[in-house]
Amino acid sequence: MRQRLDIADVETRTKIRAKYLRALENEEFGMLPGPTFVKTFLRTYAEMLGLDPHVLVEEYRANYERHDDLELQPLGPPSVSARDRRRGPRPGPGAVALLVLVAVVAVLVAIGLASDEGSDGGGQAAAPETTEQRTTQKAEPKPKPPRRVALRVAPVAPTYVCVDRGPGTPVLFESTISDTQRFHGKRLRILLGKRDAELWMNGARVEVTPGANPVSYAFRPPRRVRELAIGEQPCT
Repeated sequence: MRQRLDIADVETRTKIRAKYLRALENEEFGMLPGPTFVKTFLRTYAEMLGLDPHVLVEEYRANYERHDDLELQPLGPPSVSARDRRRGPRPGPGAVALLVLVAVVAVLVAIGLASDEGSDGGGQAAAPETTEQRTTQKAEPKPKPPRRVALRVAPVAPTYVCVDRGPGTPVLFESTISDTQRFHGKRLRILLGKRDAELWMNGARVEVTPGANPVSYAFRPPRRVRELAIGEQPCT
């Protein structure tokens, strides 16, 4: 009211339906699909009005959520997993020179033997044979498929993000981000408050389903991606 906005203006700016905005205003949280949507919509609404979303979300949790809060774990710097590629032994310069010397000696011996046989049989010398030295290089093995998930999130606008490793696991990360973030693990799940964000898994682009509501995905190596239903979303 102080900013002279009505529900239609707020709906246009936040992409949240008017009936959900009225439910937030009247604290009728049962009209929303679930606690995840309530917290996400509270953050989006508060940021649009210039309020502190953290205070509103914590108040909602304290007064309306009955389940035990998950203990947050700080996200450390992403670890880079090195992959060892085994290559076959390659001959050094000394070994190559030794092979050339042995080949030359073998050719000279063959020429001498052929000359002796030619002189005994009527003076016809056998033509020397040419020995070609070929260096074979062992082909590099094909890279093994990744056994872990390397996830990169690039928001277009400030977006609420929550990450864990699966049902019943502690929350790895929960915050509103404006810059690119990276997460690593054998399995990962992510909840995006806004869908206008770009995702990459192990270097491959993940298409985010367009829409106005939050979206959640589960990732497994090497590049398995599954969109989660509302009841399966992390941080709910």
